[in-house]
Amino acid sequence: MPHLAIAPLIAPLSARDARRIARHAPAADAARSLHPAQQALLHRRGWLTLLAPRSAGGAELPLPQVVRLEEAVAAIDGSMGWVLTLCAGAGWFAGFLAPGMARAIIGTPRVCLGGSGAATGYAEEEGDGYRITGSWDYASGAPMATHFTLNARLQRDGQPLLDAEGKPRIRAFLVPAAQVHLVPSWNSIGMRASASHSYHIEGQWLSQEHGFTLSPAAATADGPLYRYPFYSLAYVTLAANVAGMASHFMQLAEECMRHRRHARAGVPLLDVPEVAAMLQGKKEAYTAARTRFYAVLDDSWAQVAGGVALDDDAMQAVQASSLALVAVCRAAVDGLYPYCGLYAAREDSTINRVWRDFHTASQHSLLLP
Repeated sequence: MPHLAIAPLIAPLSARDARRIARHAPAADAARSLHPAQQALLHRRGWLTLLAPRSAGGAELPLPQVVRLEEAVAAIDGSMGWVLTLCAGAGWFAGFLAPGMARAIIGTPRVCLGGSGAATGYAEEEGDGYRITGSWDYASGAPMATHFTLNARLQRDGQPLLDAEGKPRIRAFLVPAAQVHLVPSWNSIGMRASASHSYHIEGQWLSQEHGFTLSPAAATADGPLYRYPFYSLAYVTLAANVAGMASHFMQLAEECMRHRRHARAGVPLLDVPEVAAMLQGKKEAYTAARTRFYAVLDDSWAQVAGGVALDDDAMQAVQASSLALVAVCRAAVDGLYPYCGLYAAREDSTINRVWRDFHTASQHSLLLP
């Protein structure tokens, strides 16, 4: 059977950057925080502001280019890919802030935006601003963050403000790290170096300019990035991370299978026709799903860049191709793991770290089948 190679994922990365990321990944996992050299690379390359408006000092790169880079980094180190994705994604919010506020934030030295999308806090109207109180979980890159984003339920005189449908009104805010109390809570088996800790805010006042609305109609920056729907952007960036980790796992699994011998046949696993065919099938399914995913992403971006908003069908296509890719990745990782031997169960092995990272990242609520 001819060998089907998985399309290389590190093309958006220089070989030197890829080696640097990989070199420090084991130490980062052990320390439960990105290695200083990894953090320095994120800042030196400007990766945390890839999606921030050019007018505010960001790179404002086309979304498909950013997604491919995020996938490539995740294919080297899942935790670093995740921090890049979530923090660059929070940097995208600058396109919905008042321009002066956006410039001030993106211009912060070593700027890094982290946060949570859950509305687990309250914003009490006070003067020309809001007083924020609440706790939020899973802020990836939290130790690096210079600002935190959050959603909060609006209140006036202690009473919830409701929308036209009688539901609580929710607004997004961006809070300087100096007003945030970090709560070390990230104790997962994987994605350890993402340091996705919790944070708490107790009665901190913010001006109105720290609030924003994630809607194309509310964008304050020009350009197609800020007309691309939020959930569509979330689906493609998360799915690309999962795909990168799955590709890394498949490469490492094949190496394990090349050296492990079949207990009964007495030959390398890859010399067993049924095993070789199974591996080939996983690769083919992965390649097909990834090709479809990028075709849909590229088409959707071309549409938005051409000035046409994505309709419900187009947004559904983005979601469906993302979830289909994630499903194929799950099937590949879970199907190949039993063939990798006890080496893959060793906590200090690379394949075990990738397996742990994959099964932690793929728990994200948006990635449910």
